[in-house]
Amino acid sequence: MVRAGVVSHPSEWTFGGYNEIQEPRRKCVLINYQRLAQLAGFSTYDAFQKVHKDLVSESLANDDNSRHTKWTESIAVGSKNFIETIKEQLGLRAGGRKILETNDSFQLREDVAGYIANSDAKNGDIGPENGYIWDDNPAIAGS
Repeated sequence: MVRAGVVSHPSEWTFGGYNEIQEPRRKCVLINYQRLAQLAGFSTYDAFQKVHKDLVSESLANDDNSRHTKWTESIAVGSKNFIETIKEQLGLRAGGRKILETNDSFQLREDVAGYIANSDAKNGDIGPENGYIWDDNPAIAGS
C-alpha cells in the first residue's frame, strides 16, 4: 500500500504483515515467530525483527518501493529444491507452470504470454460503435 500511495509507511496499513512482525500478538497468533526467525537464518526473533525494521526503513529512505515481479508474479520463490517440491505438491494444478532460474533464486511461474496472445483482438478500442446518441431518437429524447 506504500507503493500505491495509500500510506507512507507499512506500519500505517493495519492489514499488512509489518505490524504483525514488529508487534507480535499474544492472542490469536498468526505467525510462528521463532520458526520464522529460524527459517530466515536468525538465532532469535529479536534479531529478525531488528533486521526487518532496518530493511524496511532503508528501502523507504532510498525510495526503493518499486514492484518486483519476482515476488508479485511468482507462485513460489526459493531454492531449486524448494520450487521443485512446491511444483510436485501442486500436482495437476502446476500444469503449465515453469521453473525459472534468476541470479539468486528460482521461481515457479505461469507463462503469461499465452493469455496475451489470445486476447489481443479483444482488447482493441470499441470506439463509437458502442455508443448511442440519445438526441437522435425522438422517442427517447422526449421530443
